[in-house]
Amino acid sequence: MKQKKIKQPLTVQQKINRRTFISFGVFGAAAVTGVLGWRWLYHSPEEVTAITGGQRVPLRRALNKTELAVRRLLYNENHLVKTYSKDRAAKNVRVNSDIGIEADKQFDIANWKLEVKKQNGETLSIGLDELKTLPKTEIVYDFKCVEGWDQISHWGGIKFIDFLNHYKLQDQTQLQYVGMETPDKTYYVGIDMPSAIHPQTIMAYEVNEKPLPLENGAPLRLIIPTKYGIKNLKRIGTITFSNNRPHDYWAEQGYDYYSGL
Repeated sequence: MKQKKIKQPLTVQQKINRRTFISFGVFGAAAVTGVLGWRWLYHSPEEVTAITGGQRVPLRRALNKTELAVRRLLYNENHLVKTYSKDRAAKNVRVNSDIGIEADKQFDIANWKLEVKKQNGETLSIGLDELKTLPKTEIVYDFKCVEGWDQISHWGGIKFIDFLNHYKLQDQTQLQYVGMETPDKTYYVGIDMPSAIHPQTIMAYEVNEKPLPLENGAPLRLIIPTKYGIKNLKRIGTITFSNNRPHDYWAEQGYDYYSGL
């Protein structure tokens, strides 16, 4: 009768060798997959610039699907960003860009009017003094930039939802988007309505309890803590409402349209 061969257990060194082989195999396969995936994305067609631009088509599709998932599944207007005491706020607020305000170094605040265009074509023209009669809201939070820096800053102004309610614009909140642009129309953003009417979104006319300087967007700018700084438009000139995405300066350059935190 043939004797059955007994399998000898692996030695410690053999186990190490096996695990090393498997690890290198998995790493090699992942590396090859990554390189092939990168080459596929690099050679994929670039999107036609319209509301968005500057990205490869597959990447833009992924960004759009991510936005829908975040808005439908994760966004909660009751979720508030962390706030701080006033003494934590920076004394010198960083100015990162002057797009939309660079041509107006001598901007005449006294003649500024906020133009609000309803979807039915009706337009409201509102001055700064009138806006200041509305209840004032202050927020001290960590302003975040897509470039990687952040700064705790202190802003004062009007809750956007209070503004809408005061001017009987509640019907406009049934639309999907808010568009804002500077008076010279060279900088513009599109904001999804849930983020626009978030309780911490304000139109600010003060920083550190003083009137906004020109370089910070005087006389009125958007502060939207649930978004990166590229959505916090300086010097609001016009506000519009729509069910279609408004054009957006940085989305046209390839950035994520939603730009949420």
